Amino acid sequence: MHSLDARYLRYLAEAVGCGSVRAAADKLNVNASAVSRQLARMEVQLATPLIERHRRGVRATPAGSLLLDYYRRQTSDREDILAKLTELKGLRRGHIDVVLGEGFVGDLMSGLLQGFWARHPDLTMTLDLAATNDVVRRVVEDEAHLGLVYNPPPEPRLRTHLAMPHPIRVLVRDGHPLAGHPGPVRLADLAGHRLGTMHPATGIRQIIAAAERAEGVRLEPALTTGSIGVLTQFVASGAGITLLPAFCAAQEVAEGSLAALPLADPGLNAVEARIVTRLGRQLSPAAAKLLQHLARGMAGDARTARSCGRAAL
Repeated sequence: MHSLDARYLRYLAEAVGCGSVRAAADKLNVNASAVSRQLARMEVQLATPLIERHRRGVRATPAGSLLLDYYRRQTSDREDILAKLTELKGLRRGHIDVVLGEGFVGDLMSGLLQGFWARHPDLTMTLDLAATNDVVRRVVEDEAHLGLVYNPPPEPRLRTHLAMPHPIRVLVRDGHPLAGHPGPVRLADLAGHRLGTMHPATGIRQIIAAAERAEGVRLEPALTTGSIGVLTQFVASGAGITLLPAFCAAQEVAEGSLAALPLADPGLNAVEARIVTRLGRQLSPAAAKLLQHLARGMAGDARTARSCGRAAL
């Protein structure tokens, strides 16, 4: 057996992905002993351990992680070249996997995807919602062709195709006492108002926490959730206020039922929404078409929003 045989690399990928050799064997419909034997043979041939066992199963060693990156690249490149060959035959079909933060759903469903499918009706798509770190992981590991992510952490394996400024705002219901606040709002100005925020592990909440430290204030949320939809409903119902990028409630802000107030902290104004892929990945024709369509549409929306903002000043 060649140590980089794709079949046995898949054994490694499934063992790490499933968390155990037995679970990988069940998924692959082979004996667990066969998976263990081939993994051990790979380790002997490469003279380095590829997995390490712990109480909850197995995980990749640094060497195993390198092989997994190689396997994922090979798999995605093979899928993409087959899609391109299909395209050359004139069969205009394909499937696209997209992973995104919840706040992007409104933008996509308000017209961007309808326009895409009007041009490419035979293309299919999977849209999965995920938190920032999971969006990055799934794009880097080729589980998704494209990612739409808000303020991702530095990641050298990501390629950014479009970066749009999307500062965090105070979202309040029309008529709320803060709606007439003169000038940018400081975090200290939120004291005394019922506040809803995202969970501390989310990227948005971590940005806000850094601003709290910079201003020397501590916010005490009345509501903590992992759902942007819950927060926008919290504000729309008059139950309180929240801190989110304005695009998360773009329709409500455009209709005038909610207002998006600027914040004074520079860190809250220097954040971006991005469209990303794995660096070096050759996208299939279907995914490349969607990337081009989203980049053009979202950049146009950003220009319109900036123009409207200047007109309102």
